[in-house]
Amino acid sequence: MRILILGGTAFIGAAAARRLHMLGHEVTVFHRGKSNALLPGRIEHVLGDRRLLQDNAKTLTALKPDVVLDMLAMTEFDAREVVAMFTGVAKRVVVISSCDVYRAFGIVNGIESGGLEPVPLTEDSRLREMRYLYRGSKPRPLEHPNRWMDHYEKILVERAFLSEPRLPATVLRLPMVFGEGDKQHRMFPYLKRMRDKRPAILLQDTMARWRGCRGYVGNMAEAIALCVVNPKAAGGIYHVAEAETFSERQWVERIGAICGWKGKVIELPEAELPMNLQAGINAAQDLVLDSTKIRKELGYSETVPMEEAIDMAAVWELDNYPEKYDEGMFDYKAEDEVLARLAKA
Repeated sequence: MRILILGGTAFIGAAAARRLHMLGHEVTVFHRGKSNALLPGRIEHVLGDRRLLQDNAKTLTALKPDVVLDMLAMTEFDAREVVAMFTGVAKRVVVISSCDVYRAFGIVNGIESGGLEPVPLTEDSRLREMRYLYRGSKPRPLEHPNRWMDHYEKILVERAFLSEPRLPATVLRLPMVFGEGDKQHRMFPYLKRMRDKRPAILLQDTMARWRGCRGYVGNMAEAIALCVVNPKAAGGIYHVAEAETFSERQWVERIGAICGWKGKVIELPEAELPMNLQAGINAAQDLVLDSTKIRKELGYSETVPMEEAIDMAAVWELDNYPEKYDEGMFDYKAEDEVLARLAKA
């Protein structure tokens, strides 16, 4: 099978490219050449900017891919451009989306009002009413590198892809993804404290109980590959996440156990925590995905067990600290003051 990946050299895209190559498919990756992902030598590369996709239309359509895997569709324009370019050229398209499309995500982040959404979320759960998550009161200047964020909206991306029956689309909604190559360094705030031998990690009590869906990058690559290679996925919407959704406290404790951390997790009300440790979300709303559909219809299962996934992710994170981070996240003096008060109580 000939597969064209739009954006396949960073984190999830690179993992998907490696998995598809391992399965024996002809993989071509379209990217800017700015990522350092180690990809097998037999994977072909086409250099170009996704924001200037039309400039590369002749080269990309000449590849006559069976399936286009779009890792980078962030705006409705992105989606419509791909649909127009590959309708009549490719047989199918797979687009990577996010659980941020759900109303539950909006409640967690304080941008949707009303009652809580029931969990686990299915592919038919209510979507956000509020659009454009990262659009401020004033538009970013035209020359701003993040101008595209004013138009970021996965709900509209999905609709654009699913609107063209001549190019059957598959939508895969991902959870919070962790693992080797994670540019968001999701484990870093906890791992740094563990490496620094902190005696305790302080969690807001409501946050400690909050359950947020996660997925290991290797397992997400497996799910993506299934959507790409299985014709049964055409026209479908799926989500994928680890089979068990931990609470934040359980997540920290799992990381600590694997890293040999001897400290403890302490839960406190928001008012008793330093500002940098206050959750800042509506933790009453859990964000849990039901992945039954992809397991039953496409045969998905995790290829990497959770304990092994956390171990590999932690090893990578400890060897790849972010070059820049907000040192205010680690106000150990303020944390020690809290621990001292608790010791006296």
